[in-house]
Amino acid sequence: MRELRQAMDTYIREHLGLDATAADQLRRRYWQRYGATLLGLVRHHGVSAAHFLHHTHLLPGLEQRVRGHAHDLAAVGRLRGRKFILTNAPAAYATRVLRTLGAMHLFDGLISIEDMQMFGHLRPKPDRRMFKRLCAHLRVPAARCILVEDTLDHQKAARSVGMRTVWMQRWLPGSKARRRVQRRPAFVDLRLHHLRALLRIDWL
Repeated sequence: MRELRQAMDTYIREHLGLDATAADQLRRRYWQRYGATLLGLVRHHGVSAAHFLHHTHLLPGLEQRVRGHAHDLAAVGRLRGRKFILTNAPAAYATRVLRTLGAMHLFDGLISIEDMQMFGHLRPKPDRRMFKRLCAHLRVPAARCILVEDTLDHQKAARSVGMRTVWMQRWLPGSKARRRVQRRPAFVDLRLHHLRALLRIDWL
């Protein structure tokens, strides 16, 4: 994530002519306001979404840095029902990660940011309209959909349209903070620390 943020800052500096501090501030402001930096760049600066996604997600050497956990992958494979990756990342990047993990076969589909368009506009997570459209597209009532996520804003939006929510909390190796929010928000049905814990949930 650190390298992805740096790639976005570099893109903003090069294409909007800002210095490093201003680029970082703009990226953060648009992420907080819209849920995705890209939306602010498209709306206010006429940036091409495809161009931004391509250049910020090149990330040379990504495959050598991706790490997975065998027990988590095994747990995903044992879950009942259809399983989809829903990501605000571009399809090419998500596919690289899944292939590196050897996890492509575990999912019934990949729904990337390119698929989250409505009436010519991008509507990535946490857009409630996108969640509703997704349920309709999958032909599954929202109440039968479960979002497993690590971002609370996405959880809140999904819960507001009737989806059930599982909040994955996990710190990064070597993190200085190593903090976890202890209180579970009302819009979160369950809070877990490992994917294998999903196997113990009777409504999954």
